[in-house]
Amino acid sequence: MKSILKTLAIVMTLAFTAVSCSSDDDKGGNNSRDVKYEITGNYTGTLSTTYFEKGGNALNEDITKLPWTKEFTADAKSIGASLSASGYGGTPGQTLTGKIYVGGKLQNELTATATNDGIIVLPLTPYVFGQ
Repeated sequence: MKSILKTLAIVMTLAFTAVSCSSDDDKGGNNSRDVKYEITGNYTGTLSTTYFEKGGNALNEDITKLPWTKEFTADAKSIGASLSASGYGGTPGQTLTGKIYVGGKLQNELTATATNDGIIVLPLTPYVFGQ
């Protein structure tokens, strides 16, 4: 089950990235490449995240404790910032909130709620760096 959720998170991240456009995501000309990812909430199940790291590659990481954060400065070759999380074994109704900050400014935020089966999926829309 964990493998399926990680695969789903990667596919969703790549799909959202493929359809993103920098002109859609330009939030006032923020040229910073300082990225902060944040996941908070009360979800108690097994949880993992997929995110773009500083070189633009997708990485998977198990989350053992909330809140979870990751900060870095993206390389020039990186096209954007993306974050998703998924989990199983939680209690129905528990929540997760994911945030993407670029240059200290909140660029994207989403809250997800666990299903009746205790499954949760949190797919934030990627942020594409201005060119």
